[in-house]
Amino acid sequence: MKPVKKKKTEEPELEPLCCCEYIDRNGEKNHVAACLCDCQDLDEGCDRWLSCKSVRPETCERITDTISDRLRIPWLRGAKKVNISIVPPLVLLPVFLHVASWHFLLGVVVLISLPMLALWYYYLTHRRKEQTLFFLSLGLFSLGYMYYVFLREVVPKGRVGPTQLALLTFGLFLILLALYRAKKDPGYLSNPACNDKAPSNSQIECPIKKGQEKTKGFPGTDTSGSLNNRTLKDDIKGSSRVGLDSPAKVKEDWCAKCQLVRPARAWHCRICGICVRRMDHHCVWINSCVGESNHQAFILALLIFLLTSVYGISLTLNTICRDRSLFIALFYCPGVYENYSSALSFTCVWYSVIITAGMAYIFLIQLINISYNVTEREVQQALRQKTGRRLLCGLIVDTGQYNRGFLRNWYQFSTLGAHTAHIPAEDIV
Repeated sequence: MKPVKKKKTEEPELEPLCCCEYIDRNGEKNHVAACLCDCQDLDEGCDRWLSCKSVRPETCERITDTISDRLRIPWLRGAKKVNISIVPPLVLLPVFLHVASWHFLLGVVVLISLPMLALWYYYLTHRRKEQTLFFLSLGLFSLGYMYYVFLREVVPKGRVGPTQLALLTFGLFLILLALYRAKKDPGYLSNPACNDKAPSNSQIECPIKKGQEKTKGFPGTDTSGSLNNRTLKDDIKGSSRVGLDSPAKVKEDWCAKCQLVRPARAWHCRICGICVRRMDHHCVWINSCVGESNHQAFILALLIFLLTSVYGISLTLNTICRDRSLFIALFYCPGVYENYSSALSFTCVWYSVIITAGMAYIFLIQLINISYNVTEREVQQALRQKTGRRLLCGLIVDTGQYNRGFLRNWYQFSTLGAHTAHIPAEDIV
């Protein structure tokens, strides 16, 4: 008697979503208009807050997840999710700057509070190892809003010529172009076992193929004994090092999450969730790592930003504080708060000065590291392990491992990404 074959149950086809519908995190169809419905965690949090009781941390996390899932905008074939970290800079920055323009003391309080709030949010997200678009949104919106205030409040006063405005606009365009290039692939290391050729900026997971077993003595090898997670193209820099070093060294370079052996100076970013060639650091301002492929663009973006920002600050101060030098006008500009337009421009100037000073510090650290051929991750590791040579209270750290002299270090930095087989592996940055 032949066994009766069970008919496969056909799954019902999902109906197409309208512009205001979406599939929530629970896999159910929902509507944008119902964003405030059925939120038990929010109701519980409000009840505990009204009764002067503390809200549990897990309740706050669930409320945040629910809000981030329901914050969407209507779009074709379903509402699109909006990252909640983008919203605060768009709302708070104009409010804070306008409040700071009301009085000198308010300006001092607000301009001191803004960096402190930004640092607090940075350490909060950095400790949780979470990706955030807050700083990228803050940076881009700050550029746009400063340019808007300049066009609306400074240019109509007649002290800025067409050539100066065109030069400032061109500098802003170059900043955006350099940022776009810096956000591209920083040098992600892909696992040959994956079918994807180009990894994305999001966390990439590549499971091990069935049948492969991890060997205890030599990570990264399959049952046939060959390195299964490295290709010739990806390992021009580190192939000789892997073949000659001890198994303990290879075990140190083995990344269990990406399932590959890292070449020299590569590192696994816990925020991006993938290994990066010659990783310098994870930059929150571009929401990406700074590595071998985008380090030059990152330095170029910093340089163009500093030049454009200083030029815009000088044009604004020459307009609202006439017949005064740049430094004196920054600290002494009598009568600037008598006119709200001048007060807002002066507040934006000080906000730009604070941002520019922070970026100048990052730019200085980068120039020092490039001159000594060290990455920021290597510097932090040397400071923790108390190794290397430290100068100027730790501002300059020379590990000595890759330092080949000032000119050669800068030459190697200028040729990052150019994989040449004739260069020794130890000299490749």
